[in-house]
Amino acid sequence: MTHRPGLDPAVAEVRRAVRAALAGIDAGSTVVVALSGGADSLALTAATAFEARKAGLTAVAVTVDHGLQKGSRDAAAAAAVHARALGLEARVVEVEVGVTGGPEAAARAARYAALREAASTLPAAAVLTAHTLDDQAETVLLGLARGSGGGSLQGMAPVSELADGIALLRPLLGVRRATTRAACAAEGLEPWEDPHNSDPSYARVRVRRRVLPVLEDELGPGIAEALARTAEQLREDSEAFAEMIDETIEDIVEHAEAGISVSVAALAANPAALRHRIIRHVVAAEFGESLTRAQTLEVARLVTDWAGQGPIDLPGCRARRAGARLEFTAT
Repeated sequence: MTHRPGLDPAVAEVRRAVRAALAGIDAGSTVVVALSGGADSLALTAATAFEARKAGLTAVAVTVDHGLQKGSRDAAAAAAVHARALGLEARVVEVEVGVTGGPEAAARAARYAALREAASTLPAAAVLTAHTLDDQAETVLLGLARGSGGGSLQGMAPVSELADGIALLRPLLGVRRATTRAACAAEGLEPWEDPHNSDPSYARVRVRRRVLPVLEDELGPGIAEALARTAEQLREDSEAFAEMIDETIEDIVEHAEAGISVSVAALAANPAALRHRIIRHVVAAEFGESLTRAQTLEVARLVTDWAGQGPIDLPGCRARRAGARLEFTAT
């Protein structure tokens, strides 16, 4: 009797995560897997190639060449070779990276725009990215350090919307980076090492290489898992608040000339956390702008600490107290 070697545990873990993420996609659909060539995305691509075939799906690998470093075109081409060896169609998309928000944010915006366009063209039901539990922990810690509030501390959602009808899936948010590297080694896949991942000029690299190891040394193991759990719990809280806002807002909001108004009494009757979220939601939904904590508190004073103060200038709009209503008008 021939003995068949068992499946490597790291490969099995990555495949299980991908299988769960693909479970809600109809057979016959197409999915895009974002492949940079690094260990995380290479392990994801290999698992997607295996699980997509079993699920009756077509998987296409898309590699985005940001052109930010010497040899990026060669690295992108090598990633495509890996994808084709795994039995997938592979596409390389070259993008121009702007400057808005800094180099990381600009590269991310260009990358997601390229993935969105590729998915729309195919068309695809979903795009899979290779963010791991370690990435999630780094995101939460950076948000905490910046005082970004609950929205940032929620980290990355496992499922969100990339575009109309196209889901953004992050199957590996419960998988450690060490596991993806082990999976690549087990499958004989040689990942590309992005020089940016060791460049200390990036805050995320400093968190990864300096801050998290110190926390592990001083506070004990499990810090990354704890930060990821925190993100998950905060997402649950946020979803509950969102439902409460949806239930409340229809009864307290009215359209006003060049804007929208909210009942002062209704805002005052709600807890501060919900009141602040309603204020931010109104501005975001009506004017497409985000308020800082300081701006939100200043607007809330028109409700809870009214002393005849004048209008408050905000991004894209102006807030003022008008009798029993809080009015937001475009500027």
